[in-house]
Amino acid sequence: MKYRRRIADEILDLKMEAFGAIWIMGPKGCGKTSSGKQKARTIVEFQDEENRDNLLLIAETSPKKLLIGKKPILFDEWQDAPKLFGTIRKDVDDSGKKGQYILTGSSANLADTPHTGTLRISRLQMYPMSLFEFGESNGSVSLLELFENPNAFGGCKSDMTIDDIIFSICRGGWPGTLNISSKKAQLEIGKDLYKQTYSVDISKIDGVKRNPNIAQTVLRSYGRNICTLAEKKTLLADVKSNYDVSDPTIYDYTSALEKLFIIDDIDAWSPSIRSKTAIRSSKKRNLIDPSIAVAALGLSPEYFNRDFKTLGFLFESLCIRDLKIYTSLYDGKVSYYRDRYGLEADAVLHLNDGRYALIEFKLGQSEIELGAKHLCQIEELIKKYNEPEKQCPLRLPDLKMILTASQYGYKRDDGILVIPIGCLKN
Repeated sequence: MKYRRRIADEILDLKMEAFGAIWIMGPKGCGKTSSGKQKARTIVEFQDEENRDNLLLIAETSPKKLLIGKKPILFDEWQDAPKLFGTIRKDVDDSGKKGQYILTGSSANLADTPHTGTLRISRLQMYPMSLFEFGESNGSVSLLELFENPNAFGGCKSDMTIDDIIFSICRGGWPGTLNISSKKAQLEIGKDLYKQTYSVDISKIDGVKRNPNIAQTVLRSYGRNICTLAEKKTLLADVKSNYDVSDPTIYDYTSALEKLFIIDDIDAWSPSIRSKTAIRSSKKRNLIDPSIAVAALGLSPEYFNRDFKTLGFLFESLCIRDLKIYTSLYDGKVSYYRDRYGLEADAVLHLNDGRYALIEFKLGQSEIELGAKHLCQIEELIKKYNEPEKQCPLRLPDLKMILTASQYGYKRDDGILVIPIGCLKN
């Protein structure tokens, strides 16, 4: 099967020009190794059972020998051989050459290494694939072009129906589904990744034995509370209703899931437009891909024919995933805004040059008016805050946007852009 180039590949190209080694990080199954193999001339796979024992022995006793070969060299799941990290760092230091090594790993755990690799080994976080990378979004609307010239937007039409979007949410952005023809079989990838996470990976990540049933319950709680401001006590109560465990134990499980890149919470945007006590600052609960929540809750595409409320939260998770991917080349950051007066923006998308967008996610046309009202109210609040002469006035939003699951996109009279997620690209 022909490799499908992704946005992360552009970032990898850039980093290979600037650094001696790049560590591609991300959840299992997101395509880290496949991307690395496109650039590598030598491949060392520690998961290869035929050579594993020999490779680990070399990595433990004489790791420098593994650096022999045509560059770039790819080390897949390098964390099984932690001494390799320091060896690569020193070689990069000594040679001064760029783009020599690519490391891949499904864990943020740095293993037991004496050096962080700062300025020698750069990190690149990879997500599952976006709708555009998958070939489902037609890409008729460029997010970057919207920032550059929002007035040029003249409307668009998505090729995706609501049923298409529901299936994409349930299947997830896992590249392993690309070569599977049966839709029913495609759904098994996300389910299996979910099962592997709570039954195997959560203990394997750092060698700490954890109860798979507790891990499964933590993931189910996240699935139930996805894209909400559920407090820690809510998540704790979900687990404690089934198991007699302490708070620190549950925190240990969530920490392990973060290191596996499964939990991907969203931080709050806290501008000084209101009193600090008025702005919600807790994290919005989220997972790296909505398919994990679907699997954790035991749902199918057919279920959402009668539950659009749950679908709305999962649609938000899908949109956040895609926004992070589309802006990753520009160090994009996604946060949210909500205060105790009910004013909210589902997402605040920041670019590294200071520009930002206020965004709402709405499944259909009936919800757009309320979303638009919120976005305009936040903009007016910023204007009011700036009215007195401020030394550091807050920048007005460069874009106000509503991402939908509908088919038609247009510009409203209030300047808000209504754009189907099935039209968006980077």
